[in-house]
Amino acid sequence: MGSFSLTEILTILPGILLAITCHEFAHGYVAYRFGDPTAKHYGRLTLNPIKHIDPMGFLMLFFAGFGWAKPVPVNPNNFSNRKWGNFLVSIAGIVTNLVLALLLTMVLGIYLRVTTSGVLIDAIFYAININVGLAIFNLLPFPPLDGSKIILSFFSERAEDIYYRYQRQAQVILLLLVVLDVTDVFLVPPRMFIMNQLLSIIELFI
Repeated sequence: MGSFSLTEILTILPGILLAITCHEFAHGYVAYRFGDPTAKHYGRLTLNPIKHIDPMGFLMLFFAGFGWAKPVPVNPNNFSNRKWGNFLVSIAGIVTNLVLALLLTMVLGIYLRVTTSGVLIDAIFYAININVGLAIFNLLPFPPLDGSKIILSFFSERAEDIYYRYQRQAQVILLLLVVLDVTDVFLVPPRMFIMNQLLSIIELFI
């Protein structure tokens, strides 16, 4: 995988699988709780990472630090409150990644009281960083990312129709912005801010 050694791949991989699996499971679970069984019907209400991997998004997490998983299918028509259901389902993955990052930070802090070296420390740190990166990246207002659906939940059905009509073009724009590193302008500062806050939590354990 490019310049990555086997050890580096094995160190980064658990964090990637954990982040994308829990992110997508959260979408499906919240949708299911609000009356939409679509994710369950398609076998996506699972913690099996293979079910959630999008090849391009998976590779982007390795090489760019930002990426995405295969979107969980959701039918908003099954929600008793379409807008509110859409909002909660869309934000569920982002919140889950941030909670995971916080929990892993506390685990790392506790582990560092025992030892300050080892592959496990690197693996946990990568997992924290990946979860934060995935959460921030998904806030971008481009389909198929969650940020676009969060914004859409506040707009009319006409705006929703326009969204679905042009989502393929918007996906191409998103990919170009990522390749050209334009997204770093918006993603790196909040990512660094959150990582610094989490690192300050680690210091409380040492």
